Amino acid sequence: MTRSLQAVAYTRSSTLESAPGGRRLGLETSRGATPRGVEDHPRFFTGFLTSPQVASAGLLAVADVAGARYYQQQLRSSLDPVVTGNGDRLRFESFSGCGGVYARLDVLSAGLDGGEVGHGTTNVDVNNPLRDALSRIGSDDPLHMRVGPDEMAVTTLDGPVVEKKVPLPDRWLRGFAEAQVTAAGFDLRAELPATEAVRFLRSLPRSGARGSSRGVQWVVPAGRVLRPTTRPVPGAVCLPGPERLIALQRVLRHASALRVYGPALAGTAAAASAWEVVLPGMRLTLTLSPEASRGFSGEGGVLDALATDEAAEDAELISVLLAWEPRIDVGDLSASSGLPAERVRAALVRLGTSGRVGYDTAEAAYFHRELPYDAERVERHNPRLRAARDLVGAGAVVLDGALGTVTAQDGHAHRVRDDAGVLSCTCLWWAKYRGGRGPCKHALAVRMVRRGAVSGQAEVLVDGGVR
Repeated sequence: MTRSLQAVAYTRSSTLESAPGGRRLGLETSRGATPRGVEDHPRFFTGFLTSPQVASAGLLAVADVAGARYYQQQLRSSLDPVVTGNGDRLRFESFSGCGGVYARLDVLSAGLDGGEVGHGTTNVDVNNPLRDALSRIGSDDPLHMRVGPDEMAVTTLDGPVVEKKVPLPDRWLRGFAEAQVTAAGFDLRAELPATEAVRFLRSLPRSGARGSSRGVQWVVPAGRVLRPTTRPVPGAVCLPGPERLIALQRVLRHASALRVYGPALAGTAAAASAWEVVLPGMRLTLTLSPEASRGFSGEGGVLDALATDEAAEDAELISVLLAWEPRIDVGDLSASSGLPAERVRAALVRLGTSGRVGYDTAEAAYFHRELPYDAERVERHNPRLRAARDLVGAGAVVLDGALGTVTAQDGHAHRVRDDAGVLSCTCLWWAKYRGGRGPCKHALAVRMVRRGAVSGQAEVLVDGGVR
């Protein structure tokens, strides 16, 4: 796995301090994107939290995921959460070090009291002393929260800074992109009231010895409860690695409901799912990859969007129209851009691959954010995409009606078939996953040639001759 170290600098460490009339939570921000451009330490909010204990528990849950590995737990992981201001809410996001769990705490307008919410995205410092302090927040403690430097810090930004060197795996970056593409295919499958939500979540197993996973399980809605089932019967929801929901334990005492999202199941293959705890003025959501040992980075849901010039051009147009909206309306974007809704959705997928939009399952809508990382790395370090471009560049693709032949570098010829827009292949990748983890490199290469993503570099078979 390709890894690099990213320097994340803060004016000082985030703290929770006592003050007259309550406590003050200061969350320090790093370099991030705003409507005014890139700023070193943007400020997104200053005001009170309406449910301090709930918000503290939710923020700790997001930090738990950021510092966790649910697979190969002996490896170190430490990543700072990302915060986005969307004008009417704050979103705190993180990804597990193993790449299989995505967490997001949405602090909605009902959870914020006083002060305007700004716009932008950056890292936020959640250090160990702050975690200890947040865990001791009482239910009656008024809590003033500041996201970004205070006025005094703003005037002294040239002074000393607190700098962290955090490992930044490429698969972690790709996972952010794949998670939102996967979630966009989810529907609400079940909703449990508070008592049943607590009972169900507390019944789940915790991690076994040496971080072993309990594997894939299935549950089926039965009225207002979830019942385990041994197989994916109609209406069932996949619960892959149930021990990975442990971060939700932080907020159970405050839960009013549990909502479960997932795709329509086809066959017996494991599937991703999202688990949302409804809180006073907030929502905490964990999205799980199809298996504990299988990170989102290899799912391949973004490959088609990355492989076409049309989607790239559309994404460039749509990106100009984004304005840090908490809920992106496809119809409005279609009217503003002149593009049909289908191309707008494809453009949003493309923007998601670079971290410029996320997906909120509760509202079934994309939202604007800008991850504070090098977006080009997502495409540059995607091995199937690189391999497909190499095949096209080498002239290894020959088209013939609904068929395509791709001769790999090892000399083996693979046949790619188009069945109503779904490409299948004779390669081992397709035989193993049957399209469940996105297209293989051969199908991608055929799609690129068909759409003209790379022109003049492939031989096309027409009427028995080569043109």
